Amino acid sequence: MNTAEPSATATLLAPGRAVELHLEIRFQDGFVALSTFDAEPIACTIGDGTLTADLESALLGLAPGSETYVVAHGSEFFSPYDDSNIHWMERRDFPPDIEPARGLVVSFETPGGHETSGIIRAVDADRVQVDFNHPFAGHSLTIRVRVLSVTEPDA
Repeated sequence: MNTAEPSATATLLAPGRAVELHLEIRFQDGFVALSTFDAEPIACTIGDGTLTADLESALLGLAPGSETYVVAHGSEFFSPYDDSNIHWMERRDFPPDIEPARGLVVSFETPGGHETSGIIRAVDADRVQVDFNHPFAGHSLTIRVRVLSVTEPDA
């Protein structure tokens, strides 16, 4: 649902164009997982990897002042859910200052030196189950976007 009509002279959202926008991602139960509406907007160029390609595709053609809602499955817009990304880890492998608890998001360094995060799903006496799927994968989402500005890329 687009709540603003583009003017004839508006620069529309298209690949390679710079955009400032507010973004809100809400789970089906109403929980707001991410929102920039009360913070700094996102500033990026369409196609630079800041937004996923599928999310960008849903926003193409929007004009400054537009606000739209997209209902989608997180596995389509962010990453497919994969049961093999859920792992049991030894509790002793967690830093001593972290008390593993269900729902806690924890950052890890991969053997290759990259940072990744996981959500703790379960804890027992000796092990912790961590879900390394994208936090939006496997969930129905409502995505709200308000386009603040669209400009041609710098020459």
